Amino acid sequence: MVLATRDTTPKQRAILDGALVVFARDGYARASIDAIAETADVSTRTIYNHFGDKAGLFAAVVEASAFAVSTAHIEELDAILGVVDSPEALQPALVACGLALHTIVPPEAAHWGLLRHVHADADHIPTDVIDTWRRLGPTRTKRQLALHLGNLARRGLLHLKDPDVAAVHFSALTGSAPGSALEPHPTPDRQAELMNTAVNAFLHGYAPSDPAHPAH
Repeated sequence: MVLATRDTTPKQRAILDGALVVFARDGYARASIDAIAETADVSTRTIYNHFGDKAGLFAAVVEASAFAVSTAHIEELDAILGVVDSPEALQPALVACGLALHTIVPPEAAHWGLLRHVHADADHIPTDVIDTWRRLGPTRTKRQLALHLGNLARRGLLHLKDPDVAAVHFSALTGSAPGSALEPHPTPDRQAELMNTAVNAFLHGYAPSDPAHPAH
């Protein structure tokens, strides 16, 4: 994954990408600026010049990684849910959406290793760093999901009062499909089956009473 924003220079991008690899592997406490410099193929002085210290670099990596992942997720949401125009297309689209949200950034991606360390070291990481991750990552993605669910409801394809709550329910139900304690590594076919089951549960609560005649 390339961590970049509109204002990121190539040198900063290389540092962020290298730091993501090291932080995801070693965690914040064990990661060293020397290891990051070696991975990014820059000098330690260059890292200090651009990011100040390890804490500043870690905050920048969390922010950039969260934004990059949520951007990928939002692009999938827009592509899949933005074109649903009939009751027949709704369930397949929601299944595709659920699968995309859990596979577009693969489980082995460094981002998820970084997040595991963020959760494990939460007591030692500044609150504002975790707040930034939530705001630019999962909250940003759920806000876009809620927007699409609200649009589907306005077209009569879903029945819901609060799109934000519906987005939370959708995320919770579909989040178990890629794997759980009972079935940690389902095959792709099994994962699709589990995602269908999750979407059916979602639609049990949110399908309109007469999906064959949605409102216009």
